[in-house]
Amino acid sequence: MADAEPWKTVKIPPIVQELATGVQEPPSRYVIAEQNRPTAAGSEMPDPIPIIDLSRLSDNCADEVAKLQSALENWGLFLAVGHGMEQSFLGEVMGVARDFFKLPLEEKQKYSNLVNDNEVRIEGYGNDMVVSEKQILDWCDRLYIIVEPENRRIYSLWPTQPPSFRDILSEYTVRCHKIANLFLQNLAKLVDLHKDYFVNMFDENALTYARLNYYPNCPKPDDVFGMKPHTDASVITIVFIDDNVSGLQLQKDGVWYSVPIVPNALLVNVGDVMEIMSNGFFKSPIHRVVTNAEKERLSLVMFYTMNPEKEIEPLSELVDEKRPRRYRKTTTNDYIAKLFETFARGTLAIDTVKI
Repeated sequence: MADAEPWKTVKIPPIVQELATGVQEPPSRYVIAEQNRPTAAGSEMPDPIPIIDLSRLSDNCADEVAKLQSALENWGLFLAVGHGMEQSFLGEVMGVARDFFKLPLEEKQKYSNLVNDNEVRIEGYGNDMVVSEKQILDWCDRLYIIVEPENRRIYSLWPTQPPSFRDILSEYTVRCHKIANLFLQNLAKLVDLHKDYFVNMFDENALTYARLNYYPNCPKPDDVFGMKPHTDASVITIVFIDDNVSGLQLQKDGVWYSVPIVPNALLVNVGDVMEIMSNGFFKSPIHRVVTNAEKERLSLVMFYTMNPEKEIEPLSELVDEKRPRRYRKTTTNDYIAKLFETFARGTLAIDTVKI
């Protein structure tokens, strides 16, 4: 994916952080049709999202495994505690992310995702591509970089300010990798595969992307999306959410629910590729981000993807007469490209491969 061609963009979207300064209402390019507008409150959850203690999960605690299975069946995600990351370290991680977005615009644009006047690449600072003049834009800026494997890092896109950014993100990457492997092992066991089945599918060319999101406060938060509804094109995703302000919502049975803030917890979810490989046993949750009138919001998302050339399809072990094949074959590269295209259009990539 690092070698993917840049995409043509109809228009270079502005930096929202700059746009948001002093405006009384969001420009029309960001305003959602009235019938689709979110409510920042969200509906009250019928059942709370399970909080999983990863230290107990690593000890094969039966109760914790049962909680994980319930979380995935009901929500496709869970909140992880017992992950071994100290509160002080997580504070440093969020701190360097916040400090980056506080830098002057000219400093941040040293890492721009613009390649030419009308082309954007995945990696870099800025916004996602615009595919049509009618596209509703998200109230968000982002920095997207490859963090694994180390030999695929493009260090010219890794900020040198704040000075500790690289070391802290590198350390965070190492720690998240352990969480990812533990989750993958438990996913395999839940579908009666060898515990390292999914772990072993990640070869030396598998890529992990970090996406740092910055959502400026918005004078009319119900008129915009911080990020429009979508699913993740990853195998799995680990999210570190700013615990100062809520904003993440997920959809279940057509209803939107706000994900609660649990200090020092990480959000872990199934991605589209795991849904495809499990032949629908695991579901990739639809989620979105709403904005806030008073406060900015940040998040750090780790997307775990396989070798860009690897074919993705339902595993033969999980296809039979009772559960026929539900998804068409694709590749990591093609699917991620499809995700960005469908995301820009406000549709779901997973729907393009369903049989």
